[in-house]
Amino acid sequence: MPLKYKYTGKDQIPAEYQSLYVERDGAFFLDAEGVTEKAKADELRNHNVELRKQLEERDARFAGIDPEAVRKLAAEKDRLEEEQRLKDGKFQEVLDGRLKAAQVDSDKKLSVVTGERDAYFAQLTAIQIDQGVLSAATQRGLRPTALPDITARARQTFKLVNGVPQAFEADGVTVRCGQDGLTPMTLAEWVDAQVSEAPHLFESNAGGGAASNGAGGAAGSSRVTKNPFRRESWNLTEQMKLQKSDPGLASRLKAAAN
Repeated sequence: MPLKYKYTGKDQIPAEYQSLYVERDGAFFLDAEGVTEKAKADELRNHNVELRKQLEERDARFAGIDPEAVRKLAAEKDRLEEEQRLKDGKFQEVLDGRLKAAQVDSDKKLSVVTGERDAYFAQLTAIQIDQGVLSAATQRGLRPTALPDITARARQTFKLVNGVPQAFEADGVTVRCGQDGLTPMTLAEWVDAQVSEAPHLFESNAGGGAASNGAGGAAGSSRVTKNPFRRESWNLTEQMKLQKSDPGLASRLKAAAN
């Protein structure tokens, strides 16, 4: 007895083959790749048959007709009708018709140009943002499997402004500032923050021992014994020193303190 692709109850499946089935939507399906339910396959086949029939009927309707000749006849018809309107003194009507045709042609050309512009902008975005982020993240120990994730995160934060990546807050309008609180955040600063915010994207030693531990403030760096950005160990002087000597570490500590 051949196996079925779908059973409505587990008791219907031969006992020796029950492990090959998975439950989904109240039924049990054979767990196999490249298998399609017969009802869906029949529906697709019937759809293809109907589509082929429609194409054959259309071909039969236009058999022997030269599309180019039809276009020329239509253009000649429009020309003769326009000449007749001019003879009848309908100058404004002819002018309006020509302007409308010119507008349609202009809109088509504009649509093509806009599509090309968007394609070029997407390519520029990939170069300026994706490659910039990947370069900085790779230096920080980005895992190879995290490439799509890190670029997707970057595109949620950065936009091209005059050809330069600029970070924005979640509202997409407010510029996100960097570690000094004044200038816009750079790609490198953003990547340093990701080491703390999304450590699973980086190798285990990506933080260089700089991130604070969960107990509250002790960092692994030999230069920093307490996180100066935490409330309990707040120290503005140490913050300024750290931002000058090791901006990456300062960024990670600041992110860890929030």
